[in-house]
Amino acid sequence: MNKIHRDGGRHKSYVEYEIPEQVNLAIITKDAVSFLEQVPDDSIQLLILDPPYNLDIATWDTYDNYIKWAKQWLDEIARVLRPGGNCVIFGGFQFQDVKNGDLLEVMHYLRHESKLRLVNLIIWNYKNGMSAHRFFANRHEEIAWFTKTDKYYFDLDAVREKFDEATLEMYLRDKRLNPENVRKGKNPGNVWQMGRLNGNSLERVGHPTQKPQEIIRRIVKALSYPGSLVVDFFAGSGTTGIVSLQENRNCILVDSDKSLVEMFELQKQKSKLEHKYKISIKPTQKELDKFFMK
Repeated sequence: MNKIHRDGGRHKSYVEYEIPEQVNLAIITKDAVSFLEQVPDDSIQLLILDPPYNLDIATWDTYDNYIKWAKQWLDEIARVLRPGGNCVIFGGFQFQDVKNGDLLEVMHYLRHESKLRLVNLIIWNYKNGMSAHRFFANRHEEIAWFTKTDKYYFDLDAVREKFDEATLEMYLRDKRLNPENVRKGKNPGNVWQMGRLNGNSLERVGHPTQKPQEIIRRIVKALSYPGSLVVDFFAGSGTTGIVSLQENRNCILVDSDKSLVEMFELQKQKSKLEHKYKISIKPTQKELDKFFMK
Protein backbone atom coordinates (compact mmCIF):
# COMPACT_ATOMS: atom_id res chain seq x y z
CA MET A 1 0.00 0.00 0.00
CA ASN A 2 2.79 2.46 0.88
CA LYS A 3 4.50 1.74 -2.44
CA ILE A 4 1.25 2.43 -4.31
CA HIS A 5 0.96 5.81 -2.61
CA ARG A 6 4.64 6.68 -3.16
CA ASP A 7 4.26 5.88 -6.85
CA GLY A 8 1.03 7.87 -7.15
CA GLY A 9 -1.03 4.76 -7.95
CA ARG A 10 -4.61 3.91 -7.05
CA HIS A 11 -5.93 1.12 -4.86
CA LYS A 12 -8.31 -1.49 -6.28
CA SER A 13 -11.13 0.08 -4.26
CA TYR A 14 -10.81 3.43 -6.05
CA VAL A 15 -14.16 4.82 -7.23
CA GLU A 16 -14.72 7.22 -10.10
CA TYR A 17 -17.50 9.65 -9.25
CA GLU A 18 -19.04 12.91 -10.42
CA ILE A 19 -20.26 15.71 -8.17
CA PRO A 20 -24.07 15.47 -8.33
CA GLU A 21 -26.15 18.50 -9.24
CA GLN A 22 -28.55 17.65 -6.42
CA VAL A 23 -28.51 15.33 -3.42
CA ASN A 24 -31.52 13.87 -1.67
CA LEU A 25 -32.40 13.17 1.93
CA ALA A 26 -35.25 11.13 3.37
CA ILE A 27 -36.46 11.23 6.98
CA ILE A 28 -38.34 8.18 8.22
CA THR A 29 -39.94 7.76 11.65
CA LYS A 30 -39.71 4.03 12.06
CA ASP A 31 -38.08 1.26 14.06
CA ALA A 32 -34.60 0.37 12.74
CA VAL A 33 -35.34 -3.33 12.32
CA SER A 34 -38.56 -2.81 10.37
CA PHE A 35 -36.79 -0.25 8.16
CA LEU A 36 -34.01 -2.71 7.33
CA GLU A 37 -36.55 -5.25 6.11
CA GLN A 38 -37.25 -3.03 3.09
CA VAL A 39 -33.61 -2.26 2.24
CA PRO A 40 -32.26 -4.10 -0.83
CA ASP A 41 -29.03 -6.09 -0.77
CA ASP A 42 -25.74 -4.30 -1.58
CA SER A 43 -27.31 -0.84 -1.61
CA ILE A 44 -25.64 1.32 1.07
CA GLN A 45 -22.15 2.83 0.91
CA LEU A 46 -21.89 4.03 4.51
CA LEU A 47 -23.77 3.18 7.69
CA ILE A 48 -23.20 5.56 10.60
CA LEU A 49 -24.72 4.03 13.73
CA ASP A 50 -24.92 5.56 17.17
CA PRO A 51 -27.24 3.03 18.83
CA PRO A 52 -28.72 3.32 22.32
CA TYR A 53 -26.14 2.38 24.96
CA ASN A 54 -28.75 0.88 27.34
CA LEU A 55 -27.91 3.37 30.09
CA ASP A 56 -31.56 3.99 30.98
CA ILE A 57 -31.40 7.70 30.16
CA ALA A 58 -34.75 7.46 28.30
CA THR A 59 -37.33 4.88 27.23
CA TRP A 60 -35.50 4.42 23.91
CA ASP A 61 -32.33 3.58 25.86
CA THR A 62 -33.66 0.68 27.92
CA TYR A 63 -33.47 -3.01 26.93
CA ASP A 64 -33.84 -6.18 29.00
CA ASN A 65 -31.14 -7.93 26.98
CA TYR A 66 -29.02 -5.56 24.91
CA ILE A 67 -27.26 -7.98 22.56
CA LYS A 68 -30.44 -9.96 21.95
CA TRP A 69 -32.02 -6.74 20.71
CA ALA A 70 -28.91 -5.51 18.87
CA LYS A 71 -28.34 -8.66 16.82
CA GLN A 72 -31.63 -8.01 15.00
CA TRP A 73 -29.98 -5.12 13.17
CA LEU A 74 -26.39 -6.33 13.37
CA ASP A 75 -27.37 -9.39 11.30
CA GLU A 76 -28.52 -7.08 8.47
CA ILE A 77 -25.41 -4.94 8.09
CA ALA A 78 -23.41 -7.20 5.77
CA ARG A 79 -26.45 -7.77 3.57
CA VAL A 80 -27.28 -4.09 2.95
CA LEU A 81 -23.71 -2.78 2.53
CA ARG A 82 -22.25 -2.44 -0.94
CA PRO A 83 -19.13 -4.58 -1.58
CA GLY A 84 -16.98 -1.48 -1.01
CA GLY A 85 -19.19 -0.20 1.80
CA ASN A 86 -18.34 0.80 5.36
CA CYS A 87 -20.08 0.73 8.72
CA VAL A 88 -19.10 2.68 11.84
CA ILE A 89 -20.65 2.00 15.24
CA PHE A 90 -20.30 4.41 18.17
CA GLY A 91 -20.23 3.03 21.68
CA GLY A 92 -18.33 2.55 24.89
CA PHE A 93 -16.87 -0.20 27.07
CA GLN A 94 -19.08 0.04 30.14
CA PHE A 95 -20.21 -3.59 30.45
CA GLN A 96 -21.76 -4.50 33.82
CA ASP A 97 -23.98 -7.47 32.99
CA VAL A 98 -25.79 -9.18 30.10
CA LYS A 99 -28.69 -6.76 30.34
CA ASN A 100 -26.51 -3.72 29.77
CA GLY A 101 -24.17 -4.88 27.04
CA ASP A 102 -21.82 -2.43 25.32
CA LEU A 103 -19.72 -1.96 22.18
CA LEU A 104 -17.39 -4.75 23.29
CA GLU A 105 -20.30 -7.20 23.18
CA VAL A 106 -21.33 -5.86 19.75
CA MET A 107 -17.79 -6.32 18.42
CA HIS A 108 -17.57 -9.82 19.88
CA TYR A 109 -20.86 -10.77 18.24
CA LEU A 110 -19.82 -9.41 14.84
CA ARG A 111 -16.45 -11.15 15.01
CA HIS A 112 -17.98 -14.57 15.72
CA GLU A 113 -21.39 -14.36 14.04
CA SER A 114 -20.82 -12.26 10.89
CA LYS A 115 -18.43 -11.93 7.98
CA LEU A 116 -17.74 -8.26 8.65
CA ARG A 117 -14.11 -7.18 8.96
CA LEU A 118 -12.86 -4.85 11.70
CA VAL A 119 -10.58 -2.23 10.10
CA ASN A 120 -10.02 0.18 13.00
CA LEU A 121 -11.08 0.87 16.52
CA ILE A 122 -11.11 4.66 16.61
CA ILE A 123 -10.70 6.41 19.96
CA TRP A 124 -12.62 9.68 20.20
CA ASN A 125 -10.77 11.61 22.90
CA TYR A 126 -12.28 14.70 24.50
CA LYS A 127 -11.38 16.90 27.47
CA ASN A 128 -14.82 17.67 28.87
CA GLY A 129 -16.99 15.13 30.68
CA MET A 130 -18.45 14.01 34.00
CA SER A 131 -16.18 13.94 37.04
CA ALA A 132 -15.63 10.71 38.98
CA HIS A 133 -14.40 9.70 42.44
CA ARG A 134 -14.49 5.90 42.39
CA PHE A 135 -12.77 5.40 39.01
CA PHE A 136 -10.78 7.37 36.43
CA ALA A 137 -13.06 9.89 34.74
CA ASN A 138 -14.07 8.79 31.25
CA ARG A 139 -12.66 11.01 28.50
CA HIS A 140 -13.22 8.97 25.39
CA GLU A 141 -15.63 6.90 23.35
CA GLU A 142 -14.88 4.19 20.82
CA ILE A 143 -15.93 3.99 17.19
CA ALA A 144 -15.67 0.57 15.56
CA TRP A 145 -15.18 0.62 11.77
CA PHE A 146 -16.27 -2.51 9.91
CA THR A 147 -16.27 -3.39 6.22
CA LYS A 148 -17.91 -6.04 4.09
CA THR A 149 -14.85 -6.88 1.97
CA ASP A 150 -11.18 -5.92 1.71
CA LYS A 151 -12.07 -3.63 -1.21
CA TYR A 152 -13.66 -1.03 1.02
CA TYR A 153 -13.68 2.62 -0.05
CA PHE A 154 -11.33 4.88 1.91
CA ASP A 155 -10.35 8.42 0.92
CA LEU A 156 -7.43 9.34 3.17
CA ASP A 157 -6.64 12.48 1.18
CA ALA A 158 -10.03 13.94 2.07
CA VAL A 159 -9.21 13.94 5.79
CA ARG A 160 -5.45 14.45 5.98
CA GLU A 161 -4.11 16.98 8.49
CA LYS A 162 -1.76 19.63 7.11
CA PHE A 163 1.80 19.84 8.43
CA ASP A 164 3.05 23.11 9.90
CA GLU A 165 5.55 24.94 7.71
CA ALA A 166 8.67 23.76 9.54
CA THR A 167 7.61 20.10 9.49
CA LEU A 168 6.56 20.32 5.85
CA GLU A 169 9.94 21.74 4.85
CA MET A 170 11.77 18.97 6.75
CA TYR A 171 9.72 16.18 5.12
CA LEU A 172 10.11 17.66 1.65
CA ARG A 173 13.88 17.24 2.02
CA ASP A 174 13.41 13.50 2.55
CA LYS A 175 13.91 11.97 -0.93
CA ARG A 176 12.18 8.75 0.13
CA LEU A 177 8.83 10.54 0.37
CA ASN A 178 6.49 11.58 -2.41
CA PRO A 179 6.41 15.43 -2.29
CA GLU A 180 2.82 15.50 -3.54
CA ASN A 181 1.61 13.28 -0.70
CA VAL A 182 3.65 15.21 1.87
CA ARG A 183 1.97 18.44 0.81
CA LYS A 184 -1.43 16.80 1.26
CA GLY A 185 -0.70 16.27 4.95
CA LYS A 186 -0.55 13.39 7.41
CA ASN A 187 -2.85 10.52 8.28
CA PRO A 188 -4.87 11.73 11.31
CA GLY A 189 -4.44 8.38 13.08
CA ASN A 190 -7.05 6.45 15.02
CA VAL A 191 -7.10 8.74 18.07
CA TRP A 192 -9.30 11.73 17.28
CA GLN A 193 -9.05 14.67 19.66
CA MET A 194 -12.33 16.50 19.16
CA GLY A 195 -14.41 18.21 21.81
CA ARG A 196 -17.88 17.06 22.80
CA LEU A 197 -20.78 19.44 22.41
CA ASN A 198 -21.14 21.45 25.60
CA GLY A 199 -24.45 22.76 26.86
CA ASN A 200 -24.26 26.13 25.07
CA SER A 201 -22.88 24.87 21.75
CA LEU A 202 -24.52 26.43 18.68
CA GLU A 203 -25.00 22.92 17.26
CA ARG A 204 -27.05 21.76 20.24
CA VAL A 205 -30.69 20.90 19.52
CA GLY A 206 -31.63 19.05 22.70
CA HIS A 207 -30.71 15.44 22.06
CA PRO A 208 -28.77 13.90 25.00
CA THR A 209 -26.29 11.95 22.83
CA GLN A 210 -25.87 14.39 19.93
CA LYS A 211 -22.49 14.02 18.19
CA PRO A 212 -20.46 16.99 16.84
CA GLN A 213 -20.67 17.64 13.12
CA GLU A 214 -16.86 17.61 13.02
CA ILE A 215 -16.56 13.93 13.90
CA ILE A 216 -19.39 12.87 11.55
CA ARG A 217 -17.81 14.92 8.76
CA ARG A 218 -14.48 13.07 8.99
CA ILE A 219 -16.32 9.74 8.75
CA VAL A 220 -18.48 10.84 5.81
CA LYS A 221 -15.57 12.30 3.84
CA ALA A 222 -13.25 9.34 4.40
CA LEU A 223 -15.68 6.43 3.96
CA SER A 224 -18.12 7.63 1.30
CA TYR A 225 -17.96 9.67 -1.88
CA PRO A 226 -20.13 12.41 -3.46
CA GLY A 227 -23.41 11.01 -4.75
CA SER A 228 -23.20 7.82 -2.67
CA LEU A 229 -25.73 6.78 -0.04
CA VAL A 230 -25.23 7.31 3.70
CA VAL A 231 -27.74 5.78 6.11
CA ASP A 232 -28.22 6.37 9.83
CA PHE A 233 -31.00 4.28 11.36
CA PHE A 234 -30.42 5.61 14.89
CA ALA A 235 -30.51 9.16 13.60
CA GLY A 236 -31.25 10.96 16.89
CA SER A 237 -30.70 14.66 16.22
CA GLY A 238 -30.16 14.25 12.46
CA THR A 239 -26.50 15.34 12.40
CA THR A 240 -25.59 12.69 9.83
CA GLY A 241 -28.17 14.19 7.47
CA ILE A 242 -26.85 17.74 7.82
CA VAL A 243 -23.25 16.68 7.15
CA SER A 244 -24.27 14.44 4.24
CA LEU A 245 -26.06 17.31 2.51
CA GLN A 246 -23.09 19.61 3.09
CA GLU A 247 -20.72 17.02 1.62
CA ASN A 248 -22.89 16.14 -1.42
CA ARG A 249 -24.01 12.69 -0.25
CA ASN A 250 -27.50 11.24 -0.42
CA CYS A 251 -28.81 10.25 2.98
CA ILE A 252 -31.60 8.39 4.77
CA LEU A 253 -32.30 9.19 8.42
CA VAL A 254 -34.36 6.74 10.46
CA ASP A 255 -35.44 6.89 14.09
CA SER A 256 -38.42 5.64 16.06
CA ASP A 257 -38.52 8.96 17.94
CA LYS A 258 -40.75 11.46 16.13
CA SER A 259 -38.68 14.36 17.46
CA LEU A 260 -36.07 13.53 14.77
CA VAL A 261 -37.90 15.76 12.27
CA GLU A 262 -38.01 18.72 14.64
CA MET A 263 -34.37 18.35 15.69
CA PHE A 264 -33.18 17.99 12.10
CA GLU A 265 -35.07 21.13 11.07
CA LEU A 266 -33.54 23.03 13.96
CA GLN A 267 -30.04 21.89 12.99
CA LYS A 268 -30.74 22.82 9.37
CA GLN A 269 -31.65 26.36 10.41
CA LYS A 270 -28.31 26.66 12.20
CA SER A 271 -26.22 25.11 9.41
CA LYS A 272 -24.96 26.38 6.09
CA LEU A 273 -26.16 24.32 3.12
CA GLU A 274 -24.63 25.48 -0.15
CA HIS A 275 -25.54 22.66 -2.53
CA LYS A 276 -28.86 21.90 -4.16
CA TYR A 277 -30.85 19.34 -2.21
CA LYS A 278 -34.30 17.84 -1.76
CA ILE A 279 -35.72 16.59 1.54
CA SER A 280 -38.54 14.06 1.74
CA ILE A 281 -40.25 13.54 5.08
CA LYS A 282 -42.15 10.26 5.24
CA PRO A 283 -41.20 9.34 1.65
CA THR A 284 -43.37 7.03 -0.40
CA GLN A 285 -41.98 3.61 -1.31
CA LYS A 286 -41.40 4.85 -4.85
CA GLU A 287 -39.38 7.81 -3.57
CA LEU A 288 -37.42 5.56 -1.22
CA ASP A 289 -36.61 3.06 -3.96
CA LYS A 290 -34.74 5.77 -5.88
CA PHE A 291 -32.20 6.03 -3.04
CA PHE A 292 -31.24 2.39 -3.51
CA MET A 293 -30.84 2.44 -7.30
CA LYS A 294 -27.29 1.53 -8.28
